[in-house]
Amino acid sequence: MKKTLFTLTIALSAFFTANAQCDSIASLCTKNLTKEYISDGQSYRALLVNQELAEFSATFFGGSTYRIAACSGFSDGNLVFSIYDQDRNLLFTNSEHKNAPYWDFKLNSTLNCTIEAQLNATGNTSGCAVLLVGFKQK
Repeated sequence: MKKTLFTLTIALSAFFTANAQCDSIASLCTKNLTKEYISDGQSYRALLVNQELAEFSATFFGGSTYRIAACSGFSDGNLVFSIYDQDRNLLFTNSEHKNAPYWDFKLNSTLNCTIEAQLNATGNTSGCAVLLVGFKQK
């Protein structure tokens, strides 16, 4: 019983620590969502270990201008993210842009996308990945 309780305590402690880390990173990530962008109200988060890949789904509406901000850790460039359309065609990857912490884009038509994120291979072996999506007010 004591062993089970100890294991449960450790697991809960790790969960709350990871959640607090994600909250801190999300707060820092908002600096890349400038005043001209309104958050979509979502915070896409994943705890990544050893080159795990997080996958998020998003719908972007035609005629709108968006910004995706991506963060992990306390400095820019720690998170690699790629955006694919519903046919798995690569639309953008920040790995081709020195792991830029955000990307601005406008779509002509509504598109369902998959966003993949993973930690920079030369950085930490574990951490919280946070993606924020904002759109420009018309």
